[in-house]
Amino acid sequence: MNESPASAQPLPSPVDFGFRVDHRLEDGGGRGASDRPLGRAGTIRTPHGEIRTPAFIPVGTKATVKAMLPETVSELGGQAVLANAYHLFLQPGSDLIDEAGGLGRFMNWDGPTFTDSGGFQVMSLGVGFKKVISMDEGAYQSDEVIAENKERLAHVDEDGVTFKSFLNGDVHRFTPEVSMRIQHQLGADIIFAFDECTTLLNTRAYQEDSVARTARWAVRCLDEHARQTAARSHRPYQALFGVVQGAQYEDLRRRAARGLAEMTGAEAGDQRFDGFGIGGALEKSELGTIVGWVSDELPEDKPRHLLGISEPDDLFAAIAAGADTFDCVAPSRQARGGTMYSSTGRINAKAAAQRRRFEPLDAECDCYTCTNTTAAYLHHLFKAKEMLASTLATIHNERYIVRLVERIRQSILDGDFEELRDEVLGRAYGPAFAREAALRAADATIAAG
Repeated sequence: MNESPASAQPLPSPVDFGFRVDHRLEDGGGRGASDRPLGRAGTIRTPHGEIRTPAFIPVGTKATVKAMLPETVSELGGQAVLANAYHLFLQPGSDLIDEAGGLGRFMNWDGPTFTDSGGFQVMSLGVGFKKVISMDEGAYQSDEVIAENKERLAHVDEDGVTFKSFLNGDVHRFTPEVSMRIQHQLGADIIFAFDECTTLLNTRAYQEDSVARTARWAVRCLDEHARQTAARSHRPYQALFGVVQGAQYEDLRRRAARGLAEMTGAEAGDQRFDGFGIGGALEKSELGTIVGWVSDELPEDKPRHLLGISEPDDLFAAIAAGADTFDCVAPSRQARGGTMYSSTGRINAKAAAQRRRFEPLDAECDCYTCTNTTAAYLHHLFKAKEMLASTLATIHNERYIVRLVERIRQSILDGDFEELRDEVLGRAYGPAFAREAALRAADATIAAG
Protein backbone atom coordinates (compact mmCIF):
# COMPACT_ATOMS: atom_id res chain seq x y z
CA MET A 1 0.00 0.00 0.00
CA ASN A 2 1.41 3.42 -0.95
CA GLU A 3 1.61 5.93 1.86
CA SER A 4 1.43 9.68 1.63
CA PRO A 5 4.72 11.54 2.03
CA ALA A 6 5.63 12.35 5.60
CA SER A 7 5.47 16.06 4.81
CA ALA A 8 1.75 15.72 4.02
CA GLN A 9 0.93 14.04 7.31
CA PRO A 10 0.32 15.68 10.71
CA LEU A 11 3.09 15.09 13.22
CA PRO A 12 2.31 12.16 15.54
CA SER A 13 1.15 13.64 18.81
CA PRO A 14 1.23 12.42 22.43
CA VAL A 15 -2.49 13.34 22.53
CA ASP A 16 -3.02 10.03 20.69
CA PHE A 17 -2.02 8.30 23.92
CA GLY A 18 -3.49 8.78 27.37
CA PHE A 19 -4.40 7.27 30.72
CA ARG A 20 -7.16 7.94 33.18
CA VAL A 21 -7.91 6.49 36.61
CA ASP A 22 -11.47 5.18 36.75
CA HIS A 23 -11.56 4.00 40.37
CA ARG A 24 -9.28 3.39 43.33
CA LEU A 25 -8.95 0.86 46.10
CA GLU A 26 -10.48 3.04 48.77
CA ASP A 27 -8.71 1.33 51.67
CA GLY A 28 -5.55 0.33 49.84
CA GLY A 29 -6.75 -3.24 49.36
CA GLY A 30 -6.08 -4.28 52.92
CA ARG A 31 -2.55 -2.93 52.67
CA GLY A 32 -2.40 -1.27 56.08
CA ALA A 33 -2.91 2.27 57.32
CA SER A 34 -1.81 4.18 54.21
CA ASP A 35 -3.89 7.28 53.47
CA ARG A 36 -2.81 7.09 49.84
CA PRO A 37 -4.24 3.97 48.17
CA LEU A 38 -2.09 2.96 45.21
CA GLY A 39 -4.20 0.28 43.53
CA ARG A 40 -6.50 1.52 40.78
CA ALA A 41 -8.63 0.58 37.80
CA GLY A 42 -8.04 2.71 34.74
CA THR A 43 -8.04 2.99 30.96
CA ILE A 44 -5.07 3.39 28.62
CA ARG A 45 -5.85 5.00 25.27
CA THR A 46 -3.67 4.09 22.26
CA PRO A 47 -3.95 4.70 18.51
CA HIS A 48 -5.15 1.09 18.14
CA GLY A 49 -7.71 0.98 20.92
CA GLU A 50 -8.16 1.13 24.67
CA ILE A 51 -6.77 -1.15 27.37
CA ARG A 52 -8.89 -1.47 30.50
CA THR A 53 -6.59 -1.84 33.48
CA PRO A 54 -5.48 -3.74 35.43
CA ALA A 55 -4.72 -5.91 32.40
CA PHE A 56 -2.53 -8.90 31.64
CA ILE A 57 -0.80 -8.57 28.28
CA PRO A 58 -0.08 -11.93 26.57
CA VAL A 59 3.46 -12.23 25.25
CA GLY A 60 4.00 -12.80 21.53
CA THR A 61 7.79 -12.87 21.62
CA LYS A 62 8.38 -13.35 17.88
CA ALA A 63 5.17 -11.66 16.66
CA THR A 64 3.06 -14.62 17.73
CA VAL A 65 1.61 -15.90 20.98
CA LYS A 66 2.93 -19.42 20.59
CA ALA A 67 0.45 -22.07 19.43
CA MET A 68 -2.43 -19.59 18.99
CA LEU A 69 -4.06 -17.56 16.23
CA PRO A 70 -4.30 -13.78 16.79
CA GLU A 71 -8.11 -14.15 16.71
CA THR A 72 -7.89 -16.67 19.54
CA VAL A 73 -5.91 -14.25 21.69
CA SER A 74 -8.65 -11.66 21.15
CA GLU A 75 -11.43 -14.16 21.86
CA LEU A 76 -9.92 -15.14 25.21
CA GLY A 77 -9.88 -11.49 26.26
CA GLY A 78 -6.36 -10.39 25.41
CA GLN A 79 -6.50 -6.63 24.93
CA ALA A 80 -2.94 -6.20 23.63
CA VAL A 81 0.15 -8.26 22.91
CA LEU A 82 3.81 -7.69 23.76
CA ALA A 83 6.60 -8.67 21.36
CA ASN A 84 10.36 -8.81 21.88
CA ALA A 85 12.49 -6.19 20.12
CA TYR A 86 15.67 -8.25 20.49
CA HIS A 87 14.23 -11.38 18.86
CA LEU A 88 12.44 -9.50 16.08
CA PHE A 89 15.60 -7.51 15.31
CA LEU A 90 17.45 -10.79 14.77
CA GLN A 91 14.61 -12.45 12.86
CA PRO A 92 12.99 -11.41 10.55
CA GLY A 93 14.45 -7.92 11.02
CA SER A 94 12.80 -4.73 12.20
CA ASP A 95 13.20 -3.18 8.73
CA LEU A 96 11.07 -5.93 7.21
CA ILE A 97 8.33 -5.44 9.82
CA ASP A 98 8.44 -1.70 9.16
CA GLU A 99 8.02 -2.38 5.43
CA ALA A 100 5.04 -4.61 6.23
CA GLY A 101 3.31 -1.72 8.01
CA GLY A 102 4.36 -2.41 11.59
CA LEU A 103 4.00 -5.20 14.11
CA GLY A 104 0.20 -5.26 14.28
CA ARG A 105 -0.28 -5.44 10.54
CA PHE A 106 2.54 -7.97 10.14
CA MET A 107 0.97 -10.40 12.61
CA ASN A 108 -2.67 -9.56 11.75
CA TRP A 109 -3.41 -8.10 15.18
CA ASP A 110 -5.56 -4.96 15.14
CA GLY A 111 -5.35 -4.12 18.85
CA PRO A 112 -2.68 -2.29 20.86
CA THR A 113 0.88 -3.62 20.86
CA PHE A 114 3.89 -3.35 23.18
CA THR A 115 7.56 -4.05 22.50
CA ASP A 116 10.27 -4.33 25.14
CA SER A 117 13.66 -2.73 24.65
CA GLY A 118 16.04 -5.69 24.71
CA GLY A 119 17.24 -4.79 28.21
CA PHE A 120 16.15 -8.11 29.68
CA GLN A 121 18.29 -9.94 27.13
CA VAL A 122 21.29 -7.99 28.41
CA MET A 123 20.69 -9.66 31.76
CA SER A 124 19.91 -13.15 30.49
CA LEU A 125 22.80 -13.23 28.02
CA GLY A 126 25.28 -11.37 30.18
CA VAL A 127 25.06 -12.33 33.84
CA GLY A 128 21.66 -13.91 34.43
CA PHE A 129 21.57 -17.51 35.56
CA LYS A 130 17.78 -17.79 35.59
CA LYS A 131 15.42 -16.04 33.19
CA VAL A 132 13.00 -15.15 35.97
CA ILE A 133 12.32 -11.93 37.82
CA SER A 134 12.22 -13.54 41.28
CA MET A 135 15.51 -14.97 42.48
CA ASP A 136 17.01 -16.27 45.70
CA GLU A 137 18.74 -13.62 47.78
CA GLY A 138 20.78 -16.37 49.38
CA ALA A 139 22.57 -16.82 46.05
CA TYR A 140 24.27 -13.41 46.21
CA GLN A 141 27.77 -13.48 44.75
CA SER A 142 30.37 -10.95 43.77
CA ASP A 143 30.43 -9.66 40.21
CA GLU A 144 33.86 -11.24 39.77
CA VAL A 145 32.50 -14.69 40.67
CA ILE A 146 29.69 -14.24 38.18
CA ALA A 147 32.17 -13.44 35.45
CA GLU A 148 34.22 -16.53 36.27
CA ASN A 149 31.27 -18.93 36.35
CA LYS A 150 29.48 -18.00 33.15
CA GLU A 151 30.63 -17.15 29.66
CA ARG A 152 29.02 -13.85 28.84
CA LEU A 153 27.28 -13.43 25.50
CA ALA A 154 26.67 -9.73 26.21
CA HIS A 155 29.05 -7.04 27.44
CA VAL A 156 27.84 -3.73 28.88
CA ASP A 157 29.71 -0.44 28.59
CA GLU A 158 28.71 3.18 29.00
CA ASP A 159 27.52 3.55 25.42
CA GLY A 160 25.50 0.33 25.15
CA VAL A 161 25.77 -3.45 24.85
CA THR A 162 27.67 -5.73 22.48
CA PHE A 163 26.21 -9.21 22.18
CA LYS A 164 26.36 -12.39 20.15
CA SER A 165 23.26 -13.62 18.37
CA PHE A 166 21.89 -16.80 19.90
CA LEU A 167 20.90 -17.83 16.35
CA ASN A 168 24.26 -17.81 14.59
CA GLY A 169 26.87 -16.16 16.78
CA ASP A 170 26.99 -12.88 14.83
CA VAL A 171 28.04 -9.88 16.89
CA HIS A 172 25.55 -7.01 17.26
CA ARG A 173 25.48 -3.71 19.08
CA PHE A 174 22.53 -2.24 20.98
CA THR A 175 22.61 1.34 22.24
CA PRO A 176 19.70 3.45 23.48
CA GLU A 177 19.49 5.01 20.03
CA VAL A 178 19.55 1.64 18.25
CA SER A 179 16.84 0.27 20.55
CA MET A 180 14.63 3.29 19.86
CA ARG A 181 15.12 3.01 16.09
CA ILE A 182 14.30 -0.71 16.16
CA GLN A 183 11.18 -0.21 18.26
CA HIS A 184 9.99 2.64 16.05
CA GLN A 185 10.42 0.37 13.04
CA LEU A 186 8.42 -2.33 14.82
CA GLY A 187 5.69 0.26 15.32
CA ALA A 188 4.25 -0.79 18.68
CA ASP A 189 1.88 1.57 20.49
CA ILE A 190 3.92 1.32 23.70
CA ILE A 191 7.71 0.96 23.69
CA PHE A 192 10.27 0.88 26.50
CA ALA A 193 13.48 2.80 27.09
CA PHE A 194 16.66 0.77 26.84
CA ASP A 195 17.81 -0.27 30.31
CA GLU A 196 20.18 -2.64 32.01
CA CYS A 197 18.33 -5.36 33.90
CA THR A 198 20.51 -6.59 36.75
CA THR A 199 20.05 -9.68 38.93
CA LEU A 200 20.22 -10.32 42.67
CA LEU A 201 23.64 -11.82 42.00
CA ASN A 202 25.05 -8.35 41.42
CA THR A 203 26.62 -6.37 44.26
CA ARG A 204 25.21 -3.16 45.71
CA ALA A 205 28.02 -1.20 44.06
CA TYR A 206 27.14 -2.61 40.66
CA GLN A 207 23.44 -1.90 41.21
CA GLU A 208 24.28 1.74 41.94
CA ASP A 209 26.36 2.05 38.78
CA SER A 210 23.68 0.30 36.73
CA VAL A 211 20.85 2.56 37.94
CA ALA A 212 22.93 5.64 37.09
CA ARG A 213 23.79 4.22 33.66
CA THR A 214 20.15 3.35 32.95
CA ALA A 215 19.21 6.95 33.82
CA ARG A 216 21.77 8.30 31.36
CA TRP A 217 20.49 5.90 28.72
CA ALA A 218 16.93 7.05 29.45
CA VAL A 219 17.78 10.65 28.50
CA ARG A 220 19.27 9.39 25.24
CA CYS A 221 16.12 7.35 24.61
CA LEU A 222 13.93 10.43 25.07
CA ASP A 223 16.04 12.36 22.58
CA GLU A 224 16.06 9.59 19.97
CA HIS A 225 12.34 8.98 20.51
CA ALA A 226 11.67 12.63 19.69
CA ARG A 227 13.82 12.43 16.56
CA GLN A 228 12.14 9.24 15.37
CA THR A 229 8.65 10.60 16.08
CA ALA A 230 9.37 13.69 13.99
CA ALA A 231 10.96 11.69 11.16
CA ARG A 232 8.15 9.10 11.04
CA SER A 233 5.12 11.35 10.95
CA HIS A 234 3.39 8.88 8.62
CA ARG A 235 3.05 6.46 11.56
CA PRO A 236 0.84 6.69 14.68
CA TYR A 237 2.35 8.07 17.87
CA GLN A 238 4.28 5.56 19.97
CA ALA A 239 4.26 6.04 23.75
CA LEU A 240 7.65 5.69 25.45
CA PHE A 241 7.88 4.18 28.95
CA GLY A 242 10.93 4.68 31.18
CA VAL A 243 12.04 1.62 33.15
CA VAL A 244 12.64 1.75 36.91
CA GLN A 245 15.51 -0.44 38.13
CA GLY A 246 17.25 -0.66 41.52
CA ALA A 247 16.85 -4.30 42.60
CA GLN A 248 15.65 -4.57 46.23
CA TYR A 249 17.16 -1.33 47.50
CA GLU A 250 14.53 1.19 48.55
CA ASP A 251 16.74 4.22 48.06
CA LEU A 252 17.75 3.12 44.55
CA ARG A 253 14.20 2.28 43.49
CA ARG A 254 12.79 5.55 44.80
CA ARG A 255 15.64 7.58 43.33
CA ALA A 256 15.26 5.91 39.94
CA ALA A 257 11.49 6.45 39.91
CA ARG A 258 11.76 10.12 40.87
CA GLY A 259 14.44 10.69 38.29
CA LEU A 260 12.44 9.17 35.47
CA ALA A 261 9.27 11.00 36.51
CA GLU A 262 11.06 14.36 36.33
CA MET A 263 13.29 13.58 33.35
CA THR A 264 13.24 15.48 30.08
CA GLY A 265 15.42 14.92 27.05
CA ALA A 266 18.69 16.78 26.76
CA GLU A 267 17.79 17.76 23.20
CA ALA A 268 14.05 17.01 23.12
CA GLY A 269 12.84 19.99 25.10
CA ASP A 270 10.08 19.15 27.55
CA GLN A 271 9.56 15.62 26.15
CA ARG A 272 8.78 13.31 29.08
CA PHE A 273 7.98 9.63 29.48
CA ASP A 274 4.39 8.64 28.70
CA GLY A 275 4.41 5.87 31.30
CA PHE A 276 6.75 3.66 33.27
CA GLY A 277 7.93 0.10 33.44
CA ILE A 278 9.01 -1.61 36.66
CA GLY A 279 11.66 -4.23 36.03
CA GLY A 280 14.74 -5.86 37.38
CA ALA A 281 15.72 -8.13 40.20
CA LEU A 282 13.46 -8.71 43.18
CA GLU A 283 12.44 -11.54 45.45
CA LYS A 284 8.86 -12.76 45.30
CA SER A 285 8.25 -11.95 48.95
CA GLU A 286 9.29 -8.32 48.34
CA LEU A 287 7.31 -7.73 45.15
CA GLY A 288 4.44 -5.74 46.69
CA THR A 289 6.79 -3.65 48.80
CA ILE A 290 9.01 -2.73 45.87
CA VAL A 291 6.11 -1.92 43.54
CA GLY A 292 4.68 0.22 46.35
CA TRP A 293 7.92 2.21 46.69
CA VAL A 294 7.99 2.87 42.96
CA SER A 295 4.28 3.70 42.62
CA ASP A 296 4.60 6.12 45.52
CA GLU A 297 7.14 8.16 43.54
CA LEU A 298 5.56 8.04 40.07
CA PRO A 299 2.90 10.45 38.77
CA GLU A 300 -0.71 9.42 39.24
CA ASP A 301 -1.77 10.24 35.69
CA LYS A 302 0.58 7.83 33.90
CA PRO A 303 0.36 4.03 33.61
CA ARG A 304 2.77 1.59 35.27
CA HIS A 305 3.73 -1.71 33.65
CA LEU A 306 5.28 -4.49 35.74
CA LEU A 307 7.53 -6.60 33.56
CA GLY A 308 7.55 -10.40 33.79
CA ILE A 309 4.76 -11.20 36.29
CA SER A 310 1.81 -13.63 36.00
CA GLU A 311 1.43 -15.72 39.19
CA PRO A 312 -1.97 -15.10 40.86
CA ASP A 313 -0.53 -14.07 44.23
CA ASP A 314 1.96 -11.73 42.55
CA LEU A 315 -0.83 -10.12 40.52
CA PHE A 316 -2.90 -9.34 43.61
CA ALA A 317 0.13 -7.94 45.42
CA ALA A 318 1.26 -5.82 42.48
CA ILE A 319 -2.19 -4.45 41.70
CA ALA A 320 -2.75 -3.43 45.32
CA ALA A 321 0.64 -1.70 45.17
CA GLY A 322 -0.27 0.33 42.09
CA ALA A 323 0.75 -1.62 38.97
CA ASP A 324 -1.60 -1.35 35.99
CA THR A 325 -0.44 -3.82 33.33
CA PHE A 326 1.69 -6.96 33.28
CA ASP A 327 3.30 -9.35 30.84
CA CYS A 328 4.92 -12.76 31.24
CA VAL A 329 5.80 -15.78 29.09
CA ALA A 330 4.99 -18.19 31.95
CA PRO A 331 1.32 -18.96 31.11
CA SER A 332 2.14 -20.10 27.57
CA ARG A 333 5.52 -21.65 28.39
CA GLN A 334 4.11 -23.68 31.28
CA ALA A 335 1.11 -24.71 29.18
CA ARG A 336 3.33 -26.20 26.52
CA GLY A 337 4.92 -28.32 29.25
CA GLY A 338 1.56 -29.47 30.60
CA THR A 339 1.47 -27.30 33.74
CA MET A 340 -2.00 -25.81 34.00
CA TYR A 341 -3.53 -23.10 36.17
CA SER A 342 -6.86 -23.85 37.82
CA SER A 343 -9.21 -22.39 40.43
CA THR A 344 -8.04 -25.04 42.90
CA GLY A 345 -4.31 -24.93 42.19
CA ARG A 346 -1.88 -26.27 39.61
CA ILE A 347 -2.72 -29.33 37.53
CA ASN A 348 -0.23 -31.51 35.68
CA ALA A 349 -2.06 -32.39 32.48
CA LYS A 350 0.37 -35.25 31.86
CA ALA A 351 -0.19 -36.92 35.23
CA ALA A 352 -1.80 -40.37 35.37
CA ALA A 353 -4.64 -38.93 37.47
CA GLN A 354 -5.89 -37.07 34.37
CA ARG A 355 -6.00 -40.13 32.08
CA ARG A 356 -9.62 -41.08 32.83
CA ARG A 357 -10.86 -37.71 34.00
CA PHE A 358 -13.79 -37.17 31.61
CA GLU A 359 -14.62 -33.66 32.76
CA PRO A 360 -13.25 -30.18 32.09
CA LEU A 361 -9.75 -29.42 33.28
CA ASP A 362 -11.26 -26.61 35.40
CA ALA A 363 -15.05 -26.67 35.74
CA GLU A 364 -15.10 -22.96 36.63
CA CYS A 365 -13.18 -21.86 33.54
CA ASP A 366 -15.04 -20.48 30.50
CA CYS A 367 -12.23 -20.96 27.95
CA TYR A 368 -12.63 -22.95 24.73
CA THR A 369 -10.58 -25.83 26.13
CA CYS A 370 -12.66 -26.26 29.28
CA THR A 371 -16.01 -25.83 27.57
CA ASN A 372 -15.26 -28.21 24.67
CA THR A 373 -12.77 -30.86 25.83
CA THR A 374 -11.96 -33.01 28.84
CA ALA A 375 -8.88 -33.38 31.00
CA ALA A 376 -8.57 -36.93 29.66
CA TYR A 377 -8.42 -35.69 26.07
CA LEU A 378 -5.78 -33.09 26.90
CA HIS A 379 -3.78 -35.78 28.73
CA HIS A 380 -3.98 -37.99 25.63
CA LEU A 381 -2.77 -35.19 23.35
CA PHE A 382 0.26 -34.55 25.51
CA LYS A 383 1.13 -38.21 25.76
CA ALA A 384 0.72 -38.63 22.01
CA LYS A 385 2.85 -35.51 21.45
CA GLU A 386 0.16 -33.94 19.32
CA MET A 387 0.55 -30.24 18.46
CA LEU A 388 -3.04 -29.58 19.49
CA ALA A 389 -2.00 -30.16 23.11
CA SER A 390 0.00 -26.92 23.11
CA THR A 391 -2.84 -24.98 21.54
CA LEU A 392 -5.56 -26.16 23.94
CA ALA A 393 -3.30 -25.84 26.98
CA THR A 394 -2.16 -22.34 26.03
CA ILE A 395 -5.73 -21.17 25.43
CA HIS A 396 -6.62 -22.28 28.95
CA ASN A 397 -3.63 -20.80 30.76
CA GLU A 398 -3.81 -17.46 28.97
CA ARG A 399 -7.56 -17.22 29.53
CA TYR A 400 -7.19 -18.12 33.19
CA ILE A 401 -4.75 -15.25 33.85
CA VAL A 402 -6.52 -12.73 31.59
CA ARG A 403 -9.85 -13.55 33.26
CA LEU A 404 -8.36 -13.37 36.74
CA VAL A 405 -7.08 -9.86 36.11
CA GLU A 406 -10.46 -8.92 34.61
CA ARG A 407 -12.07 -10.11 37.84
CA ILE A 408 -9.58 -8.11 39.89
CA ARG A 409 -10.44 -4.99 37.92
CA GLN A 410 -14.15 -5.57 38.52
CA SER A 411 -13.50 -6.14 42.24
CA ILE A 412 -11.82 -2.72 42.44
CA LEU A 413 -14.87 -1.15 40.81
CA ASP A 414 -17.27 -3.10 43.06
CA GLY A 415 -15.30 -2.60 46.28
CA ASP A 416 -14.66 -6.27 47.09
CA PHE A 417 -10.97 -6.63 46.17
CA GLU A 418 -9.97 -8.18 49.51
CA GLU A 419 -12.76 -10.73 49.37
CA LEU A 420 -11.77 -11.81 45.86
CA ARG A 421 -8.09 -12.02 46.83
CA ASP A 422 -8.81 -14.17 49.86
CA GLU A 423 -11.13 -16.45 47.89
CA VAL A 424 -8.80 -16.95 44.90
CA LEU A 425 -5.57 -17.37 46.86
CA GLY A 426 -7.25 -19.43 49.56
CA ARG A 427 -8.55 -21.93 47.01
CA ALA A 428 -5.44 -21.98 44.86
CA TYR A 429 -2.80 -22.07 47.60
CA GLY A 430 -4.67 -22.68 50.86
CA PRO A 431 -6.17 -20.37 53.54
CA ALA A 432 -2.87 -19.99 55.37
CA PHE A 433 -1.20 -18.72 52.22
CA ALA A 434 -4.00 -16.21 51.63
CA ARG A 435 -3.63 -14.86 55.17
CA GLU A 436 0.12 -14.56 54.74
CA ALA A 437 -0.36 -12.76 51.44
CA ALA A 438 -2.67 -10.26 53.13
CA LEU A 439 -0.09 -9.62 55.85
CA ARG A 440 2.65 -9.09 53.27
CA ALA A 441 0.37 -6.62 51.45
CA ALA A 442 -0.19 -4.68 54.68
CA ASP A 443 3.53 -4.59 55.36
CA ALA A 444 4.07 -3.27 51.82
CA THR A 445 1.91 -0.24 52.49
CA ILE A 446 3.76 0.56 55.71
CA ALA A 447 7.07 0.19 53.87
CA ALA A 448 5.85 2.45 51.05
CA GLY A 449 5.06 5.12 53.63
